[in-house]
Amino acid sequence: MKIGLFFGSFNPIHIGHLIIANHVATQTDLDKVWMVVSPQNPFKPKKTLAKDHDRLHLVRLGIGDNPKIEASNVEFSLPQPSYTVDTLAVLKEKYPDKEFALIMGGDNLQSFHLWKNYEQILSQHDIYVYKRPNTDLGDLATHPRVRICEAPLLDISATYIRECIKARKSIRYLVPEPVWEYLEGSRMYREN
Repeated sequence: MKIGLFFGSFNPIHIGHLIIANHVATQTDLDKVWMVVSPQNPFKPKKTLAKDHDRLHLVRLGIGDNPKIEASNVEFSLPQPSYTVDTLAVLKEKYPDKEFALIMGGDNLQSFHLWKNYEQILSQHDIYVYKRPNTDLGDLATHPRVRICEAPLLDISATYIRECIKARKSIRYLVPEPVWEYLEGSRMYREN
């Protein structure tokens, strides 16, 4: 079984994330997509993140009953910040019968050479890249393990959603309905 790992803060998850996950899960040779909630991305400050388990809960709500997509908390028990190469090693040991690939945006491919042990990742794993508007994919776009996907994209960001929540503006239709309902009844993202 080939699993695509879609890493992210998902702070919060929005429909843009789910459109990409569903597209890659249904339009490529991947059997499933795991949305891996990252406790801390080495390139982002942790102070803006909601609690790990709250973000995981929102991802599960957003996915709903889609059999091709699952939420993963594999990085919750790993040292922080989370490095993809370390997560892949843990997954390979825990699930030796599965093949793991990465899913990332073109902006991440462009800076992939800055990742810890990126050559090792690239030598052992396929990378499914969805293009981002006005982003040059860089030299790695032609690598034999890189597969470019024409996923539909929406110009939505989790930062914008958090700003809307804080300003008491509607985020309906920017996030899946169950996520919207949960956030409406919660204090998440409303306070500093």
